[in-house]
Amino acid sequence: MPNIIPVSDLRNYTNVVTKVSYGNRVYLTKHGRGSITMIDTAELDEIEKRVALYKFELEMLKAEKSVEEEGTVSLESLKKELGV
Repeated sequence: MPNIIPVSDLRNYTNVVTKVSYGNRVYLTKHGRGSITMIDTAELDEIEKRVALYKFELEMLKAEKSVEEEGTVSLESLKKELGV
């Protein structure tokens, strides 16, 4: 069950923070609408790593598709283009 708390409860910051743990976020509301989410830093780090991995996988898929559709360049052509 999510912890949904009015942002005004931050006056009792310590009480709110103690409710945050890995997998247990605290959602703060303002005027009945979502405003802020408090999340455990270890969980945030894991989420950021997953997002980076998904972005990398997406770029790899794009590269593979490009190679399939456009082919590759020979080493000699690349050297000539780069002036090496």
